[in-house]
Amino acid sequence: MCGIVGYIGTQAASEILLAGLEKLEYRGYDSAGIATVWEGKIHCVRAKGKLQNLREKLAGDENPAQIGIGHTRWATHGKPEEYNAHPHMDTAMRVAVVQNGIIENYRELREELKSRGHKFRSDTDTEVIPHLIAEFLSLLPSTSPVTPVPFLEAVRQAVSKLKGAFAIAVISADYPDELIVARQQAPLSIGFGSGEFFCASDTPAIVPYTRTVLTLENGEMARLTPLGVEVYNFAGDRLKKTPRTLNWNPILVEKQGFRHFMLKEIYEQPGVVRTCLEAYINSDWNPTDKKTPVNLHLPAEMYADLEQIQIVACGTSWHASLVGKYLLEQLAGIPTIVQYASEFRYAPPPLTPNTLTIGVTQSGETADTLAALTMEKQRRITQAPEFQPRLLGITNRPESSLASLVSYIIDTHAGIEIGVAATKTFVAQLVAFYCLAIDLAYRRQTLSPNSLEQIIQGLRLLPAEIEMILEVQERYIEELAHSFAETKDFIFIGRGINYPIALEGALKLKEISYIHAEGYPAGEMKHGPIALLDAKVPVVAIAMPGGVNYEKVLSNAQEAKARDSRLIGVTAMNDAEASEIFDDILPVPKVDEILSPIVTVIPLQLLAYHIAARRGLDVDQPRNLAKSVTVE
Repeated sequence: MCGIVGYIGTQAASEILLAGLEKLEYRGYDSAGIATVWEGKIHCVRAKGKLQNLREKLAGDENPAQIGIGHTRWATHGKPEEYNAHPHMDTAMRVAVVQNGIIENYRELREELKSRGHKFRSDTDTEVIPHLIAEFLSLLPSTSPVTPVPFLEAVRQAVSKLKGAFAIAVISADYPDELIVARQQAPLSIGFGSGEFFCASDTPAIVPYTRTVLTLENGEMARLTPLGVEVYNFAGDRLKKTPRTLNWNPILVEKQGFRHFMLKEIYEQPGVVRTCLEAYINSDWNPTDKKTPVNLHLPAEMYADLEQIQIVACGTSWHASLVGKYLLEQLAGIPTIVQYASEFRYAPPPLTPNTLTIGVTQSGETADTLAALTMEKQRRITQAPEFQPRLLGITNRPESSLASLVSYIIDTHAGIEIGVAATKTFVAQLVAFYCLAIDLAYRRQTLSPNSLEQIIQGLRLLPAEIEMILEVQERYIEELAHSFAETKDFIFIGRGINYPIALEGALKLKEISYIHAEGYPAGEMKHGPIALLDAKVPVVAIAMPGGVNYEKVLSNAQEAKARDSRLIGVTAMNDAEASEIFDDILPVPKVDEILSPIVTVIPLQLLAYHIAARRGLDVDQPRNLAKSVTVE
């Protein structure tokens, strides 16, 4: 989950590396460092803590080196101390490496290298890599017809010894015009500039310089020189690859006047919902049409004889998947199970025919989700060939590893999200599930055309309704947040389709405010959690009128009120019954209950944001978390 950048070209590398790391600090921020090659030596500077600490150490350092690598770390092996920060070097300090991922066999490699005289300076798994490369360099001739590119060959031989998931960038004092990169189960992209080349673990780092990008696949490596880029597989075969053009604008990764990226991204949600609906809902559809109202660009065989759907996801994507389960079952009538990807891998359900497996990951790089999908694909091919895999991905990054693993992708069109706590990507995932459920409901004829039209019309109104919440509620929620700056526990409750929103509201608060918060089905409060309640534990209840759950949630809220808890209600505007029960109300437009998650989550995002901001915390980069969880 660390951030990697690399540069080779005609400009001074240090500032480019630092600027790239700033764009990737959401991926890791326990420590940071850069290494450059200048006058036959590697110049390495590292610092514990935030990237600003590294920038301060580099202040006044005039380093004209035109090649270098940089790293922001999220600690896996070894404490977040300067001696564990990347880049790491070999004993002679002639090779420097940055890495994202985990080297699973590093202990054996470390002991083997130590027995041959290599000196280690850190506790990390990464440090074995520069030592391995140096070892192989010492065994190779500096140049020969057999080994025309010894640096590349040494890196290739080194990565062949590594087990696990990794992306690496390597420089050497002895090869000052070469930057070598390699990828295995961890993201890495190469950027093509004018007489200069970049590498990064995520493309925001290089968007300010180029939008021409080549994403390496698993088992691929590349040699970057001032003359160009050469791509190879781990067997050493030269490959032909074609870069693509990103449709991002650098302005998308700026705050644009907002205090934090998270708040900016909350305000982007109306536009995200509009974009996603425009991409998939047929604008001219009406109930008399003989065509589907939704075009997800999925083939008919994906839906043929479908009997079951299973969804694998993690974190916020898991919450979105729970809403998806509700929609797929209630609208399309398809039995659906949702599993944590990390659990699915070790206790998969029995193989069943005509099953669609959906992987949901905003980054398309979530290690557990990719591993779960890979396992499901392999076991269907090898254990039950008659149950051929049907794999679908829902992601915000269609160019990611997920796309190469599954047959088809639903692109959520949310645009880049910088804040670690997902907001607009969550809402975009919900819209994707609405579109999928509507498409299946139409094909399976589980809803009448008029019912479908009513849902679609309601979806089209949602962007304006979100805008109304943001316009009317944010100032009030900011004031309300003052009441909870010292609160230590929160309970969120909801029923039916809004139970996952209670989970998501609790997660948002935990992630960025560090307040303990839990979400429960409202009916389960009396089965244990009610013991936690007193005047110090506020309860947030999601109660949308018009559905079967409304009166039940109000009743459960009354039980909490009887235990002296402060009650906060997310409910429809001007609801007289709710106003008598709740101490504070976060009103949202009255919408059909089936559509309500997209509006009920907005005030919960704002509440979490303003409580965290009021407590003076780093909203965009909460401690111990990273945006893309690319390690298991």
